[in-house]
Amino acid sequence: MTIETAISTDALSAVDLDRYPLDAPGSETYRRRVAEARAALENDGCAILKRLVRPAALAGIAEETRALAPQAHFTSSRATVYGGTPEPDRPEGHPLRTEVQRDNGFVAGDLIGPETRIRQLYHAPEFRRFIGACLGFEEIHEFADPLAQLVVNVLPPGTGHGWHFDSNEFIVTLLTQPPEGGGAFDYCPQIRAPGAENYGAVAGVLEGDRAPVRRLDLEAGDLQIFFGRYSLHRVSPVQGARDRHTVIFAYAREPGLVGNPEKTRQIFGRTTEGHAGAAARDDGLTG
Repeated sequence: MTIETAISTDALSAVDLDRYPLDAPGSETYRRRVAEARAALENDGCAILKRLVRPAALAGIAEETRALAPQAHFTSSRATVYGGTPEPDRPEGHPLRTEVQRDNGFVAGDLIGPETRIRQLYHAPEFRRFIGACLGFEEIHEFADPLAQLVVNVLPPGTGHGWHFDSNEFIVTLLTQPPEGGGAFDYCPQIRAPGAENYGAVAGVLEGDRAPVRRLDLEAGDLQIFFGRYSLHRVSPVQGARDRHTVIFAYAREPGLVGNPEKTRQIFGRTTEGHAGAAARDDGLTG
């Protein structure tokens, strides 16, 4: 057995392989799970794989994120849903003029060691192949960004992640520690598309229109695949005495991609040499 195979096998031991047979891509159950996820993503921009992680393994993974949480870089700021400063020349109520509160706590990927189960799962080729199949992509690649490829999001009580769009086309997250209250995931499925910002609908949500909004109360061990670049979303303020912890697994459709230097510094408080000269996205969307 090679080192890579041993690591992959150990990573998959955290997964409920009876429900999600990542090691058997030719099985009927595998094909059914992929079809279910594809249908959810096509109809809703979001797929939830309930209890992907086995309860026995979840306890250890939750302990990993709790141990990493004190290393999170925290920011609290006001910005537009696109991550920029308001544009005062825009009409009143325009999303590019409207600020939202954004509280962030992120443990950068270079602080997450190779011995952790979450990093082993991130690198497992069977896991990446399954995610790609659910997305309907022939192949996806590890995000080349050493800070953002694997992240632990930490939201302490009283904080929330205001309405925003992601920089990445899609994101994969695993809830490891739900809060005692609050911390719900709200989203507006595919409210914009490449080259079509749909500012009017976005402005409506910011002004309180709940018609496009859907809410998820995720449970520990649930894996979420989400088209966050096209769906406006937020995490409501955390209530009670316990943090909300989520692991973010970042992949990309093209190899070698890294994050925007400015946004990377905002999120992690630093950049690396690899962020210099990062290419801008060309999908015609802001942020």
